[in-house]
Amino acid sequence: MQRPQFTIFLLIFSCILAKKVTAQWPDQVYSSSIQSIKLYKAGDPLSYPLIQLGTTEQLELHFDELNAGPKNYYYTLQLCQADWTPAALQPYDYLKGFISNRIRNYRPSSLSQNRYTHYQLTFPESNSGPTRSGNYLLKVFLNDDTSKLIFTRRVLVVGKKVAVSAQVRQPFDGQLLLTHQQVQVGVTPLQVPQNNFSPMDLRVQLLQNRVWSTSHIQKTPTVYRGNYFEYTDESFSVFPAGQEWRWADLRSFRLRSERISSIQDNDSTSRVDVFVNPDGPRSGKMSLLNRDINGAYVLESRDNPNVLFQGEYAWVHFTYFPPGGQPYRGRDVYIFGELTGYQLGPDSRMDFDVEKGCYTKALFLKQGYYNYLYMTNGDGAENKSPVSVYTEGNYWGTENEYLVLVYCRTVGSRADELIGYTQIHSAFQR
Repeated sequence: MQRPQFTIFLLIFSCILAKKVTAQWPDQVYSSSIQSIKLYKAGDPLSYPLIQLGTTEQLELHFDELNAGPKNYYYTLQLCQADWTPAALQPYDYLKGFISNRIRNYRPSSLSQNRYTHYQLTFPESNSGPTRSGNYLLKVFLNDDTSKLIFTRRVLVVGKKVAVSAQVRQPFDGQLLLTHQQVQVGVTPLQVPQNNFSPMDLRVQLLQNRVWSTSHIQKTPTVYRGNYFEYTDESFSVFPAGQEWRWADLRSFRLRSERISSIQDNDSTSRVDVFVNPDGPRSGKMSLLNRDINGAYVLESRDNPNVLFQGEYAWVHFTYFPPGGQPYRGRDVYIFGELTGYQLGPDSRMDFDVEKGCYTKALFLKQGYYNYLYMTNGDGAENKSPVSVYTEGNYWGTENEYLVLVYCRTVGSRADELIGYTQIHSAFQR
């Protein structure tokens, strides 16, 4: 007799939950006390948070909260369209089991000067998880109240229905030959005629080094023959090659590593200041091949056994000297990479020191190995697309990572499906 009442309650709760999340954006942090958010495939800290539907693959989430005791944090997944707007579906249409779950694994820090609580989670759990492929927004909130949102992160769930091939080449355009890279993409359905897609059903998205703000989208294939679709249009497939990422080895706050000029540790306070060697522009200079991790960072410590709850935090100071010691006219300079969420915003924007003729920025970072670049915004103050040509330059032989995503939206469907992907690296002989 109570089952209908429970069903009505679940429907009402689902509607309220869906309404509250419509204004939320991917990869945002809403609390200044949250630090060092890492989300990746379980066991592989350098992987993208992507799992295949119907498998036992899981994702691993880590984050710290500063100066606070344990709290009741919960998480849920919101299905989104390919453009990351919320899908017009209720949670029970794409989630099995519980809609929200508590994060139960946490531990206070120890052996560190800065106090924090480390939280970690492995999901999907056995009693819940996605039932459809697509883009998902991971939301972490307080006390099972979705209005108390703490942060969001992107998650990709793939239902593999197509085979995706890709290859990186130099562009044919002579003006782009030495500064850009072209990615050629081919898509083939795995089952024919059951998965016989029309050219208008598919949408291909291409990401360079996991940066969504510079991703390229092509909705119609350049060439299609039967069940083979090829995407090679230059407006979609050509990217500025950039340069190899700069790095800062912060695995120890006791011993200076390469590219660290000084470490200041005041024994009377918990503050540690680390100064990275000053940087300058690389545009027009010789390109050097060094092994990087394409903008990511890895949490590691050489001072304590377990970086997750024993790692130290420090204020890390970056300095960039522009040409002639003069600020870029009409542009700001930003520190760019996973350490700043791959975003151009107040938290990553550098300040120009008129007396020293340089840009400076201090970031509060946990011990680890970090990649970063200096980027400017595009033309116009409101253009927040990262541009490397003024600060880093572009060289066609740069090693980059490309993620190719294939979405499908058939007639009558209310949500985009993620039906295939591939991940490749540009590798040119120098």
